[in-house]
Amino acid sequence: MSRYEVTIEKDACDGIFACLTRDPRFVEGEDGLATIDPSADPVYDCEGEVTDTAERVVATFDDDRIDEAKQAAAACPTDAIIVEEVGK
Repeated sequence: MSRYEVTIEKDACDGIFACLTRDPRFVEGEDGLATIDPSADPVYDCEGEVTDTAERVVATFDDDRIDEAKQAAAACPTDAIIVEEVGK
């Protein structure tokens, strides 16, 4: 399993939501932009730490789903999502 961070830069997000179709942990936030909700996945029980500030959303996960997060980042037409492995 990988420990990784998923960051959404709010200034870059346009609320296009291509990420939502790649990874169900991405959801629409109250502000109309993408955010991350670990409990939103209907198939997998997922745990993660999420910090949501005015500038960005940062979620840290320790599971084997980094590829799904990377697919969501790749689908973002504004490059607002960054996925980085942060240790094991």
